[in-house]
Amino acid sequence: MSTTPTRVRVIVADDHPLYRESVVRAVKERPEFELVGEVSDGREALAEIRRLQPDVAVLDLKMPELDALQVLNAVQRDGLGTRVVLLSAFLEGALVFQAVAAGAAAYLSKDADRRQVCDAIAAVARGETVLDPDAQSGIAGEVRVRGRAARPALTSREREILVYVAEGRGAPEIGTLLHLSPATIKSHLQSIYEKLGVSERAAAVAEAMRRGLLE
Repeated sequence: MSTTPTRVRVIVADDHPLYRESVVRAVKERPEFELVGEVSDGREALAEIRRLQPDVAVLDLKMPELDALQVLNAVQRDGLGTRVVLLSAFLEGALVFQAVAAGAAAYLSKDADRRQVCDAIAAVARGETVLDPDAQSGIAGEVRVRGRAARPALTSREREILVYVAEGRGAPEIGTLLHLSPATIKSHLQSIYEKLGVSERAAAVAEAMRRGLLE
């Protein structure tokens, strides 16, 4: 016996009536979707997500009462199953990175057409992540910036010593190779340990490899 496929349950939240109605119409036109709610501010959106438990919530990033990131944080904190599509006029890499890190399943420009919004709803309902093409280079740049910031600022001499440590060389041998006293090498090693948050050689090498400092 055939069964009717379960439709994707959707709510839409935006404080601009014309824009919200445009998205609502588009959702209603897709037979695989079921519109279960529409609201005009973030507090209402969170209440409806908790009450209706939709599959997908389409949220304007900047809303009264609670913004979409606050709603998203509450959804993640409370372990709600709703996946969130964010719509925004702002596509800066730092903002998109923050939204994705907070758990957003999609981030689209408000200039996206209604078909793109609906396609994103369908994609996130399948477990996919969707980013606006104009946001992708920005978030990639943000990832690179944050990756560099996460790496400790080792000096060139400290990096050189760290390589020798990884090769298994002791302080006296490293001092001979670099024409430095063992005491100076030990002082550099202590600085390396502090920057890496470790207390001994093997841990320093392991942590440096984990952070990509020995690539």
